[in-house]
Amino acid sequence: QLQLVESGGGLVQSGGSLRLSCAASGFTLDYSAIGWFRQAPGKEREGVSCISSSGGKTIYADSVKGRFTISRDNAKNTVYLQMNSLKPEDTAVYYCAADPTTDRNMCFISRRFPYNYWGQGTQVTVSS
Repeated sequence: QLQLVESGGGLVQSGGSLRLSCAASGFTLDYSAIGWFRQAPGKEREGVSCISSSGGKTIYADSVKGRFTISRDNAKNTVYLQMNSLKPEDTAVYYCAADPTTDRNMCFISRRFPYNYWGQGTQVTVSS
């Protein structure tokens, strides 16, 4: 069964840090662009960050630039999202998505991009 599983969410105080993980089972992430998205209650899903399959291209939403870092460890078949200096407005369910058809040096954070695989999400709550 092909699936992505996010972990690492939780409750943290404003200014704190969390590291989210996106692990794949049933397929390798080596050839997949990976995107991180989030959705807060009553809001549309928004792209947070992405990394190309080569690892050479990363993109960040303006709202997280300088605070979040995306990385990948192909040996562990896992992609990470390190989140520092968290703010209450970062509170959301965070999802990772994979697309194995994208060019190795490209990735997308548009919510309209048709990523093939999605995880079930992990809740991040930042208290003020």
